[in-house]
This record gives sequence, C-alpha cells and structure tokens, in this order.
Amino acid sequence: MKEKVKAHFIPPMLLRRTAQLPDDGGRWEYQIKLDGYRSIAFKSSGHVCLRSRNNKNFALRYSGVAKALSGIPDETVLDGELVVLDASGHPSFNALQHLGKKNTPVYFYVFDLLVLAGRDVMRESFAHRQELLRAKVLPKLKEPIRYLTGLDADLSKLMKSVQSQGLEGLVAKRKDSPYQPGERGYSWLKMRLNLGQEFVIGGYTIGNPFDAIVFGFYEGKKLIYAARTRNGFTPATRAALFRKFKGLEIPDCPFINLPESKTGRWGQGLTAAKMKDCRWLKPVLVGQFEFLEWTGENHLRHSRFIALRDDKKARDVVRES
Repeated sequence: MKEKVKAHFIPPMLLRRTAQLPDDGGRWEYQIKLDGYRSIAFKSSGHVCLRSRNNKNFALRYSGVAKALSGIPDETVLDGELVVLDASGHPSFNALQHLGKKNTPVYFYVFDLLVLAGRDVMRESFAHRQELLRAKVLPKLKEPIRYLTGLDADLSKLMKSVQSQGLEGLVAKRKDSPYQPGERGYSWLKMRLNLGQEFVIGGYTIGNPFDAIVFGFYEGKKLIYAARTRNGFTPATRAALFRKFKGLEIPDCPFINLPESKTGRWGQGLTAAKMKDCRWLKPVLVGQFEFLEWTGENHLRHSRFIALRDDKKARDVVRES
C-alpha cells in the first residue's frame, strides 16, 4: 500500500502554444481557454491554501474562493483558474484586475486533480483524473467553485464559435496524459484564436503622467521592441500604472532593436528622434495587450493595454504564433 502524501503546492503543468490543435476528439479533450489567474488549491491538516502559479498567496485576496474550497477532502490538491466574468458571461482579465471594492464574484474553475485524500494521482491519465474529480471532489463543492467541462463538438465548429464570441482561444489535453508539474510538454496545447498576448513593458513616452507605454518580448536574452500604445487607459488606471514605474527607471534603452531607421507605414517604428521622448524602465513588468495584427515590420497595429499580469515572469514572455 502506497504511503499517503501531504498536500502541498505543486507547480502547475503548462500549456504549449500551437498554431493548430490536433483534430481528434477521441484522443483529445477540448476546453475554453480561460483568461484569468492560474491557481493551485490544496487542503492540508484542515487548512485551505490558494496559491498563484508562482506560489504567491491568493487566499487573502480571493477569500471567498478560499472559504468555498473548505469542502474538499483533506490532503487534496486541485489545479484551476481564478476568473471574473463580464456582462456577456465571458472571462475578463481586465475585470479580474480591477475588482476594487466592488462586490464582483470571482470564480475558481477547477480542471484537474493532482492529489486526492493523500493519494498522488498525477501518474494517472487525464481522463481518469477527471472521473475522480467529478466523483470524489466536485459533489462537496458549490459556488463560486465551478468545473471546467470539456467541449463535445467538432474542432472546426468549436473554433468558429470561439472566434465569433470573442473568446481568447481553445485548449486541447490528451486524454491519456499524466500530470507533469512545471513542464510544458506536448500533452497540453493552447491555440489563440483572437489576437492578444502578454508583453514586457520597457519604457514610456513623457506626458501626464505618461503618453504611451513602450513594450516588447524576449528572444532568448534579447528584449525586442514590438510597439507602443496610449490606448486602454482611464485616468485612474494610467496613474496606477505610473506608480508601478517608480524605482524601475534606468538610463539606457533595454530594447536590442532600437533605434529604428524609419517609423514605418503605421507609425510604430521608434527612430532616434522619437526616442528622445522616451524614458526607460527595467523590463520586469508584464502586461496583457490586445491588437489587430502584426505588421510587415514586426510591429503591432492598433494595440491596446488591458492590465498588468503579476503571475507571469518577464523572461517567459515571447512572441506567440
């Protein structure tokens, strides 16, 4: 008989980006890609913990979720995502970021089971873990805890539906796959269907308190400039973001591909003349952005800031396909 394990934080299994999901509903389960905070929940010796993907404490910030998780069996570990829904019922990362003092409900969508009552089930198949989750854990839970169900439909129809509803994308998980903590393998895949991703903020242009933010992505150890934007801000969010810049000021431009020789067709190029209005920041802040398309000059067109992401490391931010 296997020795029981104590529930503890386990680094979440990661999703690998892909330009096309496998079209095989027999071997793969499809799910909506949620737009929230990945979280690991566990209960040990009667105490519930809710942690971010980087093992930060979420229990105080999302106390309603933590309280609702008290019903899970002792020595149990769950994987899921903290989500706020907008008026259309769609996951909204912007709404999650700007909860403030509003009584906005935060939901925890559970989608995997790692440890059940002291039994490590990570080597079991994804399909079997789902069976255990539905039978042994979910009946003990209620709102705001929800189960992220699989989508039973043809992949092409799912893609069209996700795009038409303006949702972020789809996830495919191989039904026979074990859980691989902290790994980004080929068993869990994600496909973005509406354009947007995280970028690293490396500077801003002067204004009140700033005019636009300058951002990019990493290629290895090199930070690549992608665009600048003044869109997506209210006076309050602009001021709040500017406060985050304090202490991050650096004298030199962190982007390896600046200055550029010309501004380009859409005016996103940063020439030496335009860089005189820039102030540079240590590239540690990660933001979520939406955009229309990538241009031929490898810049973003019609980009818009959504919110900061404190659950992502700057060095992990690369250009998504």
